Amino acid sequence: MNREELIKKITTKNDFSELPKQDVELAFNKFNRPHYSDEEKVKLTRDLLRKVFSVFTSGKLLNIKDKDCEWILNKHISTRERLKFYPEVYHRIFSDSSLDKVNKRVDLTVIDLGAGVNGFSYKYFPKNINYLGVEGMNQLVNLTNHYFNRENIKGKVIQESLFNLDKIKGLILKVKGLKILFLFKVIDSLEMLQDNYSKSLIKELTPLVDFVVISFATRSLVKRERFKVNRKWILKFIEENFEVLEDFEIGNERYIKFRSRFK
Repeated sequence: MNREELIKKITTKNDFSELPKQDVELAFNKFNRPHYSDEEKVKLTRDLLRKVFSVFTSGKLLNIKDKDCEWILNKHISTRERLKFYPEVYHRIFSDSSLDKVNKRVDLTVIDLGAGVNGFSYKYFPKNINYLGVEGMNQLVNLTNHYFNRENIKGKVIQESLFNLDKIKGLILKVKGLKILFLFKVIDSLEMLQDNYSKSLIKELTPLVDFVVISFATRSLVKRERFKVNRKWILKFIEENFEVLEDFEIGNERYIKFRSRFK
């Protein structure tokens, strides 16, 4: 089978059928080597995509649209870990004097990259905040937009690869007012597909927004053990290039809030 036929076969499985082609190709490139058989290439690519995308997602989420927000947040492993901590997390993120402008009718928009189902946490935001999510799994895009329409929420989610940097920059530039960029538990997934891409993404996007908040899990989602993975490289990069405003851990998740030094 040729390259295009193999990629098409990979995406015949429902979990991967609506992913951005660019992400599928990046995963496939990891295993497109002569010593792998076609069957191994398909299997290994699917395994990697599962780690990046669907490992966090219950199959029940792909077809259900009329459950309340807590039910949805509880079915997605990543947001389940955060569910009871949302009020505290958002209090820390949004407690900044410059955000007082929101009360003076200056628009504030959360731009949530790799959103998953985090849009369902909108009820925990302060009032009068707009929401723009970017997510690779189209099923989760449709699920969140259905919820926003049903609840008349000022938000939307679009499907796009986070590796389409020009498109992401264009989306951000169209947003007016104050902007906060979320990258919740996204860094590790990006690095699985392309080494050091997180640095490029952060370097290009931080000057376009007022604040950036990244997070990563500090314990295994399953074993509850502290991760041994070394993230000093990304922490050092942020400290050397940006102004760190907050660095805190809540509920087995570490959050770092920072901004461009030229703001």
